[in-house]
Parts: sequence; C-alpha cells; structure tokens
Amino acid sequence: MGSKIIADALQFLKILRTLQDEGRDSCFYEDHIQILKVNGAKPLHYIYNGDRPVFICEKIAVLSGDEAPDVPDPDDEEMDESHSGDEMSQEARIEPGPQPLTLSKARQLLSWYTMSQNTAVPPAGSTPLLTPPAVNLAPLLPLWVRCDMADAAATAWLAAEPVCTGNKVSGVKLYSVTCKGSTVDKGTFITLDELKQEHKKRHHQSSVVSRGSAQYSLFGSTVVENTTIQSQSSVTADFRWNNVESILEAPPLSSMATLNIRVSSGDMRSPMFQMFKELEFLQILADGLRTGETEWMEPLDGRSAVDLTREYLDEVQNTVKSLQDQTAKEVETEKVKVDSAVEASIFTNLMERGDLDFVEQLWVRMRKSVTSYQDVRDCLKLVIQALQYGDIKPWIHRDSSSSLSKLILQSYHHQMDLVSLSGLTPVHMLLEMGLDKMRKDYINYLIGQELTTLNHLSYFLNTEVDLQEQVIRLRKLHHLLEIMVTCSSFLGLPYDRLFLLTQSCLQYYKTCSYDEDHEFKLPIKPALISHFYQKEPAVSWSVEVSSGHGPREVKTSWQLSDKPLVNHVVFETAFQNEMTLNVDSEEVTVNRHSEEVTVNRHSEEVTVNRDSEEVTVNRDSEEVAYFTTMTCCSLVNFSV
Repeated sequence: MGSKIIADALQFLKILRTLQDEGRDSCFYEDHIQILKVNGAKPLHYIYNGDRPVFICEKIAVLSGDEAPDVPDPDDEEMDESHSGDEMSQEARIEPGPQPLTLSKARQLLSWYTMSQNTAVPPAGSTPLLTPPAVNLAPLLPLWVRCDMADAAATAWLAAEPVCTGNKVSGVKLYSVTCKGSTVDKGTFITLDELKQEHKKRHHQSSVVSRGSAQYSLFGSTVVENTTIQSQSSVTADFRWNNVESILEAPPLSSMATLNIRVSSGDMRSPMFQMFKELEFLQILADGLRTGETEWMEPLDGRSAVDLTREYLDEVQNTVKSLQDQTAKEVETEKVKVDSAVEASIFTNLMERGDLDFVEQLWVRMRKSVTSYQDVRDCLKLVIQALQYGDIKPWIHRDSSSSLSKLILQSYHHQMDLVSLSGLTPVHMLLEMGLDKMRKDYINYLIGQELTTLNHLSYFLNTEVDLQEQVIRLRKLHHLLEIMVTCSSFLGLPYDRLFLLTQSCLQYYKTCSYDEDHEFKLPIKPALISHFYQKEPAVSWSVEVSSGHGPREVKTSWQLSDKPLVNHVVFETAFQNEMTLNVDSEEVTVNRHSEEVTVNRHSEEVTVNRDSEEVTVNRDSEEVAYFTTMTCCSLVNFSV
C-alpha cells in the first residue's frame, strides 16, 4: 500500500515537472483531470497574491452531441465526509465552465504533491523513488485544486505551495478557501477578534499583524432615473493600510492608494465625444484608402457638401479684412452639450480653437456633409480652381503638411502643381487635412495644460510615416486625452497627478499597440478622492491577519466582494427568493417569504397588501449584498 502511494506521488510529480519545465500550458491526468499552468491572478480572482505561475487542477467537462452529461469521476464512489448529508451545498451548484473535483480527490492530489516535495520521505522498498536527485531541481509551482463546495465548510479551493530554505524545500504551505453566498445581513459577518482567534488557533502565535485592503468604484456605469447608463470605462481605487480596527471600516487617510484607470473612447458623457466622432470619420477615410470601400457616415448638415464649400469660398473671396482681422475672426466650431459637472474652462480649452486656418475650416465643413467620393472630389475641385484663378489667397499654419496646404503655398507664387483628382486621391487629401487639424487640436490641449512638451509628442506627430500609421498614432493620442479629461473633469485630479499620468500614458503608447482595455495605474493620496469613497460602499473589502516573517509568514484572510471570487460554481443568493411589486409605477422588489418587508420611497411609507398580508416597503434601503471568502493557511515543516 505504501509503495502504491509513493508510486502515485512520483507519477504525479513527473507530470507536473514535465509541464513546468517543457513550456507547455496544460496536460491531462488520469481520464478526467486537466492541469493548467497559468498566472494565478485571473483564475484565483485575487484570492492568491503570488506573482508567479501556478498549477490549476480541475475536472474535464466532457460534452458530446447536444451537451452530453459529464463523465463521472472515478473517485465519486469514495463518498467520504465531503459528500455527507446534503449532496450539494444549498448555496452553490455546478454550472458549465471550469469544473471542480470532489474534496477527497483534491486532498489526494495535494498529498501526492506534498510527498513529492519532501525529500525526507523514505523510498518504497528498494526503489529510490523520492530520494534527492543528483541535481537540485527548482521547486514545483504552487498547486491549486478546484473543489465542489459539497462539504459543510463549502470549500472552494485547496492548495499547496513549497517553502524553501536556501535552494532546498523545507516545507509546504497548505491553503483552504471557503465561500458563502451573498447577503446584506452584516450581523452574519465575522468580527475582527474572531478572525484573530481563528488565526491563533492554527498558528499559536501571541502577536499578529492585521492589514486591510479595499476597492471602490469612482467612475463607471451610472443609474439615471432608474435607467442604467452602461460604460466600458472605469476608474477604481485600491487601498491598503495597516492596523485594521473593524470589519468594513473606511480606509484611513494614511492608506496607500492607487487608481486603476481604464477608459474607452466614445462615452457620450465625455467632453471628448465630438472629437471622438471626428476621429471616427478620420478612421473611416483611412479604412476606405486601405480597402477601396468607404462606409460614409450620415451627414451632420442638411446642406450639400458642394454648397457648403462654395459658400465658404465666397465668404473667403469677398472678405476685405486684413490677415490679422481674419485670424481674429470668430471661426465656426462644433458646440457640444456638456454635463454641468464639467468645468467650463476645461471644455473651452479642449474643444475650441480660435486659430483654425483655411484648410481646417474646410475640413470642418466637409466632415459634416460629404457622403460619397464624388462629394469629396467636387469640393476639392472647387477649391483648387479658386486657387488657380487667384480668387482666394487663404492663410494657413506654417507647419501644415497636407497636400492642399502645399498647393496653397504654391498659389502664393502662381506656381501650382497639377493635381489629378482621380481614384482615391481626393480621399487621401481629405484624410491629410483631418490629420493635420486633429493633431493641432491635441497639441492645443496638452501643451496648453502644460501636461507635456512637443519633444515628448514627436512620436505621435511624425508625418514621415504612412497615413495608416499616422491614424493609429493619432488614435493613441486621442485615447490619452480621453483618460486625461476623465480624470480632470469627473475626478478633479490635481495638476501633478495629471502630469504624472500623461507621462505614463505617453511612455506606454510609444512601445505598445492601441489598447482600450489596458489599465493605467496612478498612485494618489486618499485625501484627494476621499469625497468619492467615504460615503460609498466598497466593491470589495478584505482583512488579513498574519504572523511570522519571510517565506514562513502565514496568513488568514477574510474578504467581502460584490461578485463571487470563485468561478467554478454558481451561487444561489437570498435574492432568488424575491418577488417584484409595482408601487406608483415603480418596480419594488421584496422577499417572497418575509412576513414584513419595509420600503421607504422618498421618506414616504408605502404599504402593499399581498394575499391579505401587509407588506411595508423601503426603497431608500440600498444595502450592498456581499459574498464572503475566507482563506486559511497552515505551515507544514519537513523533518531534516
């Protein structure tokens, strides 16, 4: 029997070692287990804070035809205490997706893993199965096994991690993660003293240290008049602090705080929305050059593009003002509605420029009205003819680089090149006009706000690369501005934080591709955002009690989260036993089994009669329902 156990442990070790050393990402064990090698942060949902890859053991979900049932586990017959009483915890059920193993199988795998790391275990018989190798091998990666939560404690994960002294494995840390479904009843939460006692029972330490962490959502989807406005943008704040005093306490102002900023372009609440639409049109032109087909946007102006262009040329031709007067002339700019929370000064600096030259104003008109290649060709033909006949001598910015700007410079000396407006040439010229104009828009904001210098923007403003690459770099610059405006307008971040964030974004986009899902990190003082989080419920909150030092440090943690931290079971919550009532044309949700539910809508008591039972409803009560997750750690030392 002992030889069989050691042989199984050796076989399991061989599979893990091969997976670790050969650069593979997954393998299969027995007939129903899959072992993955992944970064631990994603599958463990921040339960495990390690910064290296881990092994994940899970059951293979076998489907055939139209969703055949899973192949039974061979260990399902070993119905030990993990399946005693109820077949499944009332709080969770298994769903398609990552599949858990039974607790007995998880324990077996972890026992093999632990034995394989213990070089003090004697070999079975005369076969030196687990004797120390001649060459010191790197310790195995941590092993995490998904569990089905069928035991009384609702165990969701079991894990083991080697502990090293020098280059030798001297023990393992064993982890146990238990979870509970969501509840709004804070009376069911563990107290800080109870958590400390739980830790001391395991580790017999008289002195423990507590650390807190929390995450708050500062910006994202919002609810306006019972309607959720979805947003792909989000700004969350992570806090860490020492010496926790109570469960769910607000982070003190002495906390370490970091903003996690992810902004998607195109949010209608953003002051950048109109510039986003302008960039969108620019992208359409670039796509048309690349594919030969253009999906034109709906015109923003009811008049035809040719009429708008002819009207503008007449205006320029008939003006008798000096160049200085023309420069100071109030130019047409696009007005957007801005939320009252957005400062007018930011809006003015960002969206309005008083120095649009002839080509830029022509771009504004054409962008609003062109709906075909013919429109673009006809408009540019009118402009070129006016230049050739000397009807207009418009002014342009000295650093303009578009083909039309070069023709205008040539017209000053009556030596214009011949331009054939055939094929895609008109679209090419229009795209150049837009790139020139939008680059100056972005410079106007970034330089005007003193967030960077032209030298730092040189990569994004380079006109020597092809037009497609110019558009890509302009999109990066636009994304940078979306981030800056969100943090400035909606969060009110001070200049020094915006400056630091600008440098971080510029550095990132000089080497990385365009990515709206990237999360930028920004250290910040809690006092600067205290008005956002001190009155709001946390998205997640946790406390960690620890003792020991270095690799021998052991921790017991307890976490609250508005979403479950386990993705291989689906939790049933108290809210599944709810019913919806209609009060004054507004939906109110109450518990089906509650004898009395209180709802207060705008300080007005509302009474609903349900099957001759009085139900009192309270609409102001918006308690957050939290899932709870507890992680315990034990240290097992190997004898020398």
